Order: sequence, then C-alpha cells, then structure tokens
Amino acid sequence: MVKRSIQAVKRSASSRRPAALRRAYALMRERFGHQNWWPADSPFEVCVGAILTQNTSWANVERAITRLKNAGVIDPAKLFMLPEKQLARLIRPAGYFNVKTRRLRSFLRVLVEEFHGDLDQLFAGSTPAVRERLLAINGIGPETADSMLLYAGGHGSFVIDAYTKRVFHRHQWCHADASYDDLKAVCETALDRPPSDGRLDYCQDYHAQLVMVGKHFCRTRNPLCAECPLKPLLPCSRFF
Repeated sequence: MVKRSIQAVKRSASSRRPAALRRAYALMRERFGHQNWWPADSPFEVCVGAILTQNTSWANVERAITRLKNAGVIDPAKLFMLPEKQLARLIRPAGYFNVKTRRLRSFLRVLVEEFHGDLDQLFAGSTPAVRERLLAINGIGPETADSMLLYAGGHGSFVIDAYTKRVFHRHQWCHADASYDDLKAVCETALDRPPSDGRLDYCQDYHAQLVMVGKHFCRTRNPLCAECPLKPLLPCSRFF
C-alpha cells in the first residue's frame, strides 16, 4: 500500500512537471528578456565554438575565436588546411588546446571530406539521424552535438548542461543521478507546446535562460534563491 502511494505521488509530480517548466520559461523570460543565443556570426562559428567551449568559460572561447578571425581562417577548408601546431597556437586561450585541436580537426575532416565543407549537407536529414552522425565524430559528445544541432543546424534538439541539471535538481524536476538523455527527454516533452515564436526559438531561448539562472542565481555554492526568478517554483520554502 505504501509503495503504491509513493508511485502515485511520483506520477502526480511527473504530470505537473511540464506545466511547471512552461511557467519557468515565462518567469525567466520576464526577468532576462529574449537572449538571442548563440553568440556567433555564422553557423560554422557556432560549431567551432561548441567544440572550444568544452571545459572552459565562454570568455576564453571568444578570445580563441577572435584569434581565428584575425588569422582569416573561420572557414571549413581554410581551418582544415591549417597546420596542426598553428591551429593549436591560435586556439590556446580556450584551454586544453592540443586536445581541442584534435577534436576540431576530427569535425573538420568529416565536414570537408564527406560533406564538401557544406553545413547544410551535414545537417540534412532527421534530427536523430544527424545527431548520430555528429556523435560518431571523435570528441563530440551529446552536449556538443546538441549545441550544433540547435544553434547551427536548425534542429530542435535541446541542450543539457551543468546549469540545467543543477536548476532541475534543486526544483525536484529530476533526480540527482538523472542521465543526460533523461533530462533531454523531460525538456523536450515540456517544449511540445511552444509559444508563438515557434519551437526552435523556444528550445534555443529556454536553454539560454537556464544558463542565465545558473550563472547569476543557481550557483554551485551560495545560491541566491531568494532573488532568483524561479523562486516561486521551489518545492518548499527552504532555500538550497
């Protein structure tokens, strides 16, 4: 009997979650406004940034991309033809530059040799098929693949990052051990009813809003719950 009651509570919480997540977007959007993400001048720059941002801050990525722009190599063929050591020197501000050089070159090799440097060709097809295509490239994991799909490829594939998991766990929208795919499914289910802007913009801006909350309020230490726009959705009055 107790087991059934626990299961009923879980089902009830799960059924309320989509409405809570839609309200969360409204609260964040009201506080921060539309974020117009991803900050890049072209879809190709988005892809480069998605690889460079692994394990570093965006400020470091911007410095690395500026160096690539100043060198005149923000182009698939030019970047692929660049000697590996020279590429590593240019992206040094992004950190782990030797590892990221190899990962970037793996992506470029597929893009240039298999898709003639054409991102439209790379992103052509169903979202699951294109996602598998990206995940097959050495050094591209789920978060990087989804960032490319969402912000460069025009696919509504929601991005899960550390901010998302932290916000969701503190609001009891997921378990602490929830996997990437678990969280992705939760978000994409909640986004089945987009506002008038459309689903793609909704996915892009929702992720950007969560980044804003995570950076400014839902911090790893000393979170500012009392000032957070998502405070009304905390599961109890206790602040985390």
